[in-house]
Amino acid sequence: MAFARSFSCEHCGVEVSLDAPGTTHRNHCPSCLWSRHLDRNVPGDRKADCSGGMEPIAVTVRGEGRWVLIHRCTNCGRLRLNKTAGDDNVLLLMRLAALPLTMPFIPFAAEPETEANGNGNGNGSHPAPRKPRARKAKA
Repeated sequence: MAFARSFSCEHCGVEVSLDAPGTTHRNHCPSCLWSRHLDRNVPGDRKADCSGGMEPIAVTVRGEGRWVLIHRCTNCGRLRLNKTAGDDNVLLLMRLAALPLTMPFIPFAAEPETEANGNGNGNGSHPAPRKPRARKAKA
């Protein structure tokens, strides 16, 4: 019985080899990092009923500095952890790692627009400095 040694990524169309450096079960595309919801409990069991697209939403780090992808199924919402492979797109991995920095957990209040109040110096960033008052001469 022969098994396929590659698959075509349903998200980006790249032909992906099942041989992956650093992992025994290739379960995502090294180019776009997307996967399919095929496994239920164990990598490679192929018992999932969903088969939806698994979107890479984050990365985490396990023991000894091992990076792990977090995928979320676009059909059922199930989350899965997947080991990264040595040929994964490093730029996309870094973008996922930096994503929380682009969305602060504390909502920051926007600075008030000083130009709208008529107090500004024209650039909207800080009010113009006040001129000191002229002193009255004593008679």
